[in-house]
Amino acid sequence: MKNKHIGSSFDDFLEEEAMLEETTAVAVKRVLAWQIEQEMTAQKLTKTTLAKRMRTSRSALNRLLDESDTSLTLTTLASAASALGKTVKIELVA
Repeated sequence: MKNKHIGSSFDDFLEEEAMLEETTAVAVKRVLAWQIEQEMTAQKLTKTTLAKRMRTSRSALNRLLDESDTSLTLTTLASAASALGKTVKIELVA
């Protein structure tokens, strides 16, 4: 029997299995959490300090840094970026 996935891309496979959007969301969240953690390290900031700068709780910051939790709001992301002296750039690409 011929494998229907031979010659197709991994994205095609994920789309066929109805997992592309979820997988993409997790990947984006992992990158964002990593970037925030890298900037925290560069600025020698603790989670407590960043949470105070964001005017939020440490548990909310922990959710932001949890790479598997994709329920991120743009407001929270913008708040974290601002607290780190950064801005957020989001764009749709083909």
